[in-house]
Amino acid sequence: MLRLEHVAWTTPDGDQIVRDIDLTIGNGKLVVITGPNGSGKTSLVKLVAGIMEPTSGRIYLDGEDITDADVTERAKKGIAYAFQQPVKFKGMTVKDMLELAAGEDMPFVNVCGLLGKVGLCAEEYIDRELSGSLSGGESKRIEIATVLARNAKLSIFDEPEAGIDLWSFTRLVETFQELQNEQKGTLLVISHQERILSIADEIVVIADGVVEKAGPRDEILPQLLAQPHMACCPQGKREIW
Repeated sequence: MLRLEHVAWTTPDGDQIVRDIDLTIGNGKLVVITGPNGSGKTSLVKLVAGIMEPTSGRIYLDGEDITDADVTERAKKGIAYAFQQPVKFKGMTVKDMLELAAGEDMPFVNVCGLLGKVGLCAEEYIDRELSGSLSGGESKRIEIATVLARNAKLSIFDEPEAGIDLWSFTRLVETFQELQNEQKGTLLVISHQERILSIADEIVVIADGVVEKAGPRDEILPQLLAQPHMACCPQGKREIW
């Protein structure tokens, strides 16, 4: 279980981005965080992952206080994070990265299975370098596969739909549903997409750095759909905000 108690974060310039957030996320849940752009969603999950340090408050994972643990320590404790903009690694192949994430050598069939979950053909990508030769969408999908390879206790995805095509987006939603049904860890996803929101166990709405509302999908999603935030983005993906 992930628990945040009075978590806040202020920039060095004095701007308070995350304000006194209390939040509990149960094990085995698919929880989607949504809200307007600039509301503090990405900052919040970076605080959970240990990429940034909170100005105040405490963070607990399965009852253990991890507030002072750095990003490496949190990774060892079972937290995985997929960036909104994936990092490039020149000289490292896709297979290298997946094996590094899994912590073991992987046979081709396992690599194929992971890449297939994000809409990529292993034969075409297994020996590709994680460099500038990959498009933004390809890098995004490979990073998501890397997180899946971790089999982490808590997997965080920051707008995983960004930069991927409609077919891959559909496959990604199916993958989230498979993990949800198998209860393979907790999934914490930042998204504006209605299709991802519609498969969540719980939805958390962040606005102006605070939790505006949180609860079961069947309670929160109708409230969001009734608000004038709905838009249709390219490729037919309906998004909120």
